[in-house]
Amino acid sequence: MESLPDAIVQYILSHLNNAKDVTSCISVSKRWKESMPFIRSLYFPRNVFDTSSMRDCDDTNPDEIILKIVMMVVQLEELVVYCPFSSSGLAAWLNVANKSLRHLELRMDSISEHQISPEASMSKLDCIGIAKNLESLRLWGVMMTQSPKWETFHYLRNLEIVGARMEDHTLVDALQLCPNLNRLLLLGCEGIRSVSINMKELEECKLDFYGAGNNSLTISCPKLISLEIQGCGWMRVRDTQCLRNLSISNSGGKVYLVDFSKLVALETLSLRGVQWCWDAISKMLQWASEVKYLYMKVEFTGDFENLLPFPEIDFVEFFNAHPKLQKFDIHGAMFAALCQKNSLKNVDSKFSIPCLEEIVLTVRSPLNAEQKMSTLESFVKYARNLKKMVIKILQMKSSHSSTDDFFEDICRFKYMNRKIVRIE
Repeated sequence: MESLPDAIVQYILSHLNNAKDVTSCISVSKRWKESMPFIRSLYFPRNVFDTSSMRDCDDTNPDEIILKIVMMVVQLEELVVYCPFSSSGLAAWLNVANKSLRHLELRMDSISEHQISPEASMSKLDCIGIAKNLESLRLWGVMMTQSPKWETFHYLRNLEIVGARMEDHTLVDALQLCPNLNRLLLLGCEGIRSVSINMKELEECKLDFYGAGNNSLTISCPKLISLEIQGCGWMRVRDTQCLRNLSISNSGGKVYLVDFSKLVALETLSLRGVQWCWDAISKMLQWASEVKYLYMKVEFTGDFENLLPFPEIDFVEFFNAHPKLQKFDIHGAMFAALCQKNSLKNVDSKFSIPCLEEIVLTVRSPLNAEQKMSTLESFVKYARNLKKMVIKILQMKSSHSSTDDFFEDICRFKYMNRKIVRIE
């Protein structure tokens, strides 16, 4: 390193970001210390102040130590802080770096806090507004029961909040201050009841609402390409002409209503949950006629509290309605619905499943074994481009008298089609 030109040393050391490494390099030599201002990114791990190099600093206040390191950097672009900090400390760092800072990630640890400490003039959440030029903001453990006191983030493109307690109006107010978002992730958020998201530039959205699963959601984002929703019972999504990837799940409640316009660009659709109203399932399948990858893991249907099996789904009509389907991943209820007695009667000799290349089936019951075997054989017969079929045997009750016979039939079917069929 000593024989290298200063510019090369500065370039190499500028790629350091861990605060532990930065403080260690400062003490190596004057030359290395003078290279530290060229760092672009700083990362303070959760346990950063447990190391001897950090404990040996002149200041014992973690906020002051972080401030000194931030002040040392000429043009800080990224700041990641997982260690504990105060709102006054955060305000000080951001006042120093706000002009150049583009990416900010903070472990807030404020989800259990109920009020601002008496000595703090601003909350941690409000302090973020100092960094007006942010392009990406990631927050962990956020208390957002009051609307953040920010000015508009005109340059913010990515917003991620993981683990938050918020109200409907506080989320809406926060999003209004980020009008040019391209990417929005809200994971493990509780307190939301009914929210509307209207963003003209949003392309990717992932929403995970914690609770009973009875939330209501309205979305209007004309450029939306990818959408994942977890924990909502009522959903209305407008302007879906660009939507290519859609996932809807509700592990804690029931899906009562879905209202989408026709999904003309949709390529991937995933429907998951314990119970969906059948009207919601049938509408989604109808709107997603152009889908290429379909994943279905819904256990029951039923409009009220009663858990009901899926009604019969005509095998031929289903695949005629989804001619571009390439990969089909279905679990017990949907597979059973395709295996009804009348599903494969009077099949037209010209019928085919033209694009299907891969199918994954989860079988949980030996009931209607004959119809299920007939459906498996139909996949091989009519899907002439089929390259892979995976049959997953999951929690099948061995006490049932027909279980062994059914399993033998599946093994025989696998042997007859061993080039494409696999049993798990």
